[in-house]
This record gives sequence, C-alpha cells and structure tokens, in this order.
Amino acid sequence: MYDMTTTQDLRTQIAEPNLTRILLADTRLAPLWTVLRIWLGWQWLHAGWGKITNPAGVWVGEKAGVAIEGFLKGALGKTAGEHPDVSGWYASFIQNVALPNAELLSYMVAFGEVLIGVALILGIFTGIAAFFGGLMNANFLFAGTLSTNPIMLIAAFAVVLGWRVAGQYGLDRVVLPYLGVPGAPGTLFRHDARLPQTPIPPAA
Repeated sequence: MYDMTTTQDLRTQIAEPNLTRILLADTRLAPLWTVLRIWLGWQWLHAGWGKITNPAGVWVGEKAGVAIEGFLKGALGKTAGEHPDVSGWYASFIQNVALPNAELLSYMVAFGEVLIGVALILGIFTGIAAFFGGLMNANFLFAGTLSTNPIMLIAAFAVVLGWRVAGQYGLDRVVLPYLGVPGAPGTLFRHDARLPQTPIPPAA
C-alpha cells in the first residue's frame, strides 16, 4: 500500500538516528528503563510519604507550611554575594508567589511527590510524571539545594526522552494504546476504528 503522506513526511522531518532509536524506542531495552523508572519513583514516593506522615504535621496537617516556609526563607538567605546560590529572579518568585502561598505549596509538594512516585513505579503516564518530577528537582536546585536533586533531574530527563519504552513493563503498555498520545489518538477517540477501511490503491 502507498501512503500519500510518506513523501511529504520525508521532506519535512529529520530521520531518527539508529542510536537514539535503539536507546529511546527499542523495547529490548525496556528492562533497563524499568529499573531506572522504578528507582526514580521510589525516591519520590519515599520523600513524599515522609512529608505526609511527618508526626509534627509541618507539611500536611495543623502546621502545614511551616517546613516549606523555613526552606524558602533559607533559600532567600543564599542570594547574597558575588556568586549567589539563588538567583535574583527566583528570589523574587519566592517572595511574591511561594511564601504567600506556603501552606498550599506544602500540600502540593507533599502529595505531588507521592503521585509522581506512584505513577513512575506503576509505569503510568511515565513521561508526564518524570517531567513534573524533573520540574520539582529544578525548583529545588534554583532554591540552592543540591542533595540528590542533580542525579534525579538527570534521571527524569532520561525517562522523559525514553518515555516510549520506559513504561513498557507498566500500565502505559495498556493505557497509551487506549488513550493515545498527541498526534496519534488511541482507540478510545478513534470513533471510526470499527468501520471497514477502504484500502489505498498502490501508486501508478
């Protein structure tokens, strides 16, 4: 069969190199991606669950916002000097957005970390979960905190790139064909999927 879009696609798209196709789209490497994905998910789940179950309730509970307020004020203290750990634009974000909403942000961080961890461990919406995990790592780094954030950010970046196979041994294997991805709707949204298809005649 001849696909009328093939010629146009070749004119407007750059072919994917074999190396990146093997690393990022070959299901034979799915076990390696699964290990990385679950490790990253466990890091987030462990961190988030610790915040939710904190006995002092400084993340979730009566004193919600206390912990993150202390963290943010500590970040503001790193804005001095010729080479500050926290940039001026991020300090402005902390003062004008984060600190006034510290309690809400506290809940968002705690439950967000748990949700990211669960999604990565189960392998559902893997690329989206890794993206938001990396976004949180980036914010911690902008606030002048290293810890494991650089390693987790690199791992999240890798999982985002390898999302096509990172969830192969997870729920993505079932969910994505059903829901689809941008530009390729799944069976749920293809209302004509059950209709007989008219074959495209071969090129003359």
